[in-house]
Amino acid sequence: MLINNPRAQRSEYALRDILSIAQADESRAWLSTWPRLNPAPTPLYSLAHAAAHFGIASLHVKDESQRSALGSFKALGAPVALLRLVTRLWHTHRLDPRALFEGQHASLLAHLTVISATDGNHGKALAAAARSLGCQCVIVLHAQVSAEREWAIASEGARIMRIDGNYDASVAEAARLAHVNGWHVVSDTSYDGYTEIPRDVMQGYGTIPAEIIEQTASARDTPAFTHVLLQGGVGGLAAGVASYFCEWHGARRPHFIVVEPHQADCLYQSALAGHAAHATGSVDSIMAGLACGAASPLAWRVLEPCIDTFMTISDDEAIAAMRVLSDPSTNDVPIVAGESGAAGFAGLAALMRERSLAALAGLNSQSRVLVINTEGATAPALYEELTGQHPEDVLARQRTISHLA
Repeated sequence: MLINNPRAQRSEYALRDILSIAQADESRAWLSTWPRLNPAPTPLYSLAHAAAHFGIASLHVKDESQRSALGSFKALGAPVALLRLVTRLWHTHRLDPRALFEGQHASLLAHLTVISATDGNHGKALAAAARSLGCQCVIVLHAQVSAEREWAIASEGARIMRIDGNYDASVAEAARLAHVNGWHVVSDTSYDGYTEIPRDVMQGYGTIPAEIIEQTASARDTPAFTHVLLQGGVGGLAAGVASYFCEWHGARRPHFIVVEPHQADCLYQSALAGHAAHATGSVDSIMAGLACGAASPLAWRVLEPCIDTFMTISDDEAIAAMRVLSDPSTNDVPIVAGESGAAGFAGLAALMRERSLAALAGLNSQSRVLVINTEGATAPALYEELTGQHPEDVLARQRTISHLA
């Protein structure tokens, strides 16, 4: 399914009260002091053979699987949101971000407990950040989160609480537990009366477009890309990335396409309704990080004027994209992309198979396309089951080809 957004605008960016380059760059500076993140920007790979196959001018993949050992872009959101929460709670202490990340104020934070619902990656990033700072972390997991992902979160020191139901039920339970126990919710989705921390999470994601602009030397009036495909979920990543590019490039911004699962189409439905809406499907996609039933109202305020096209894909299309990226059988660099990480590439493949859909999205032989691999093999056993390859073997081929290039 595909819909062009009738409310999309090409004008000067006017949402700095929600997300701004200034706040994103400050978040990036703070994150640079966290030892759990790799110091270098994540790679921006050019896939020339895939571009030729699709019939477009160029295709680049920003590989967030290499952001840290945590394996996903979520390592940019939860830590900076936790940091900003702590500095607000102890605003008279003038706490230094580096000192916080190094655990120098662990005794001060020992009785602070943060909690969040997650499909996996956000919870793991929050648990890792809480461990660094020295506070306690509780993570609520719904019935569809795998035991493999539960173990990964627990290994970062979080206390796990399981519930029946889906992601939206876990969000509600996290809010309830926080209220009862005096804990603090650090969530990547907003809801009534809860917007400050989700905004902080989204600002952390601004690191991705900031690096891309530097890596491509993009001037304000000459974007490196004509099209950017972004994963859906509750909308946080798409809002964090699109807002930065929209403020930087203004009316010359790229064409943004949001991709989400057929059965978790809350952003597609929001585009139809003109307001943050709920998904119409079962919300049980193999793309676990995108299996969200309700759009974040705060993210939607940014997406409504900034996103041009909304589309949905099947689980089978995501799995096929994982396989192509892992073993392209060409000279393109192999990439370890998890189920959600491959969604942008899968969306592009689906569009280019149906030229009428490609035309609706403005894609043609002159298009310069960017997709973001938002996660690596965050569930390694599942990755091997779906692709037939061990992630370490893919990474070994990646290192060989990157070295030869």
